[in-house]
Amino acid sequence: MAATLALIAALLFAVAATLQQKGALNLDAVSLGNPKSLVQLVGQRMWLFGTAALLVGYALQAAALDRGRLAVIQPLLVTTIVFALPLGRWLTNQHVGRREVVGAAVIVIGLAAFVIYGDPAGGKDNAPNDEWAIAIAVLCAICAVLLLLGRHGTPTTIAAVYGTVAGILFGLSAALTKPTVELLHEGVGVMLSHWQCYALAIAGILGFILQQVSLGTGRLAPSVATVSVANPIVGVLLGILIFDERFSRPLWHVLVAIISLLIALGGAVLISLASRPGSEEEARPEPAESSTALA
Repeated sequence: MAATLALIAALLFAVAATLQQKGALNLDAVSLGNPKSLVQLVGQRMWLFGTAALLVGYALQAAALDRGRLAVIQPLLVTTIVFALPLGRWLTNQHVGRREVVGAAVIVIGLAAFVIYGDPAGGKDNAPNDEWAIAIAVLCAICAVLLLLGRHGTPTTIAAVYGTVAGILFGLSAALTKPTVELLHEGVGVMLSHWQCYALAIAGILGFILQQVSLGTGRLAPSVATVSVANPIVGVLLGILIFDERFSRPLWHVLVAIISLLIALGGAVLISLASRPGSEEEARPEPAESSTALA
């Protein structure tokens, strides 16, 4: 059930990213340097539909994390990019070439093997505050460096950098979801009395904003692929390092699971690096002809 919920969430995340990008393409630009551009997104109907799909996806992801292990659930979200490719081609005329198709196939094969051979056992629903503090500080430092170094460049580079930072924050928010949901079982008041729910909200909102900037570049594949890579990497690392989730099967099963996950992530990287000839000199992909009427 947890795996099924995660896959449905991945589909909704793909729908959300595509619709949000479709809405963003009707604006001149979306950037942190122009906060007004972020506010203008609210006036785009397709963007609002995408945001609604995103919220439902978050709810299903939380339900999956409540039932399963972080180190298993988060890698399944890599399938977001597999779902996003055909949606992007249909809704925003994104280019889908051989490298994208091969990358998607690699992701499916790698994740299938990971699910079969990887089954982390043990673990806990929360971690000591000092471990959380170290993990959050390290991830925030990485995000700051990436944003500092990747502010300028081609649209694909900007999409990849902001997508990566958004993925890191989403991975952190997913990890914070486990203790938050566990506290919620004890009551809303109990949940609101702990810092985890507020840190979850901050990480999720910041990740959401940065993803909008990434999608606003018009480069759907690198935007979604980098989110889909960074998110599970952070999720798996936090699951192992602070939640004590362990692969308890025979050693060769563990090795196959790790290699399979790396293969799946490699497929996502392949997609993020793929770009059509001359794409950096061309304008952003145009929304479908009907988008002006719908947005």
